[in-house]
Amino acid sequence: MREPVMRRTRSGCLTSVQAPARHPSPLAKALSLLSVCSVLALAAPLPLQAADAAAVTSIESPKAVSSLLLDVARAGKRLVAVGDRGHILFSEDAGRNWVQARVPTRQLITAVYFVDDKHGWAVGHDAQILATDDGGANWELQFEDLQREAPLLDVWFRDTNTGYAVGAYGALLETTDGGKSWNDVSDRLDNEDGYHINGITAVKDAGLFVVGEVGTMFRSADWGQTWEKVQGPYEGTLFGALGTSSANTLLVYGLRGNLFRSTDFGNSWEQIKLLSENGPLEFGLANGSLLKNGSLVVVGHGGSVLTSDDSGRSFTVVNRADRASLAGAIDDAAGNLILVGQGGVHLATPTGTEPGKKQ
Repeated sequence: MREPVMRRTRSGCLTSVQAPARHPSPLAKALSLLSVCSVLALAAPLPLQAADAAAVTSIESPKAVSSLLLDVARAGKRLVAVGDRGHILFSEDAGRNWVQARVPTRQLITAVYFVDDKHGWAVGHDAQILATDDGGANWELQFEDLQREAPLLDVWFRDTNTGYAVGAYGALLETTDGGKSWNDVSDRLDNEDGYHINGITAVKDAGLFVVGEVGTMFRSADWGQTWEKVQGPYEGTLFGALGTSSANTLLVYGLRGNLFRSTDFGNSWEQIKLLSENGPLEFGLANGSLLKNGSLVVVGHGGSVLTSDDSGRSFTVVNRADRASLAGAIDDAAGNLILVGQGGVHLATPTGTEPGKKQ
């Protein structure tokens, strides 16, 4: 039996449905239980065009910090979180207090990535790409493509010039000028069925790796110029990939607690057994982070927090008492975790439990 998901209608409401076999529009950074609003009918391909419509600014709200947030990243000492209704928030004090950034959209933002303490990019619905050069306080709309009727789901940059965005129906976009222009290079992937690409990550000393639905995997040893299809260990949807501090080593993760580790850039895989206090973990896994000390954290549905200090060979599993589904995680200077997802921001201990409470 497939686990239930939450679907957002065009009106913005979340409704519980049974996960469809193909997951027509999974948010790679938005939990295995969330899907993109409404039916995403694939329009005939059109030339990419710069966004020239009048910008709509996200609405400032004191409740933004407790609304749905789908990813969190570090910009120097600052933390930046993104999510529903164009909300982008930043914190100067390890997640205790948050300020809402000025953002020219009200669309759902699915992922965020920073290459340094100033330059960052975020992606979301309407194939929108946003950029900041002041550490996330102010954002500009670099690109959108309304004709796609599909979201971008993840973003990665090698430096301030070269970056990639991935998304629904096999989308792969590239920039070599910091986002001033974006080119559709989806045909670099051998993906004629248009399977959704949910996550992209860098693998140390190896290259780039992307994953998607029905176990789709591609790798690039030349950092995005050419891609090779990889035979994966799993035929279900994968929501993300995570490079570790070890050379050629990465994790991929997805539905029903499935998590796999490779030490040779995807040539071979080992399934990592995940045991919670109630037995084998069967919640979907949505996102992961390589922390400053080299340890790993992966989060997902049911308040699942997985932590590893051995480059992903094994994980400690915690299911938080609130069971709020989680979509992103980062650490502070003391090693404590800042989690985002349903209910917004959650502060946690290094293992994912609530501070001062026994799990």
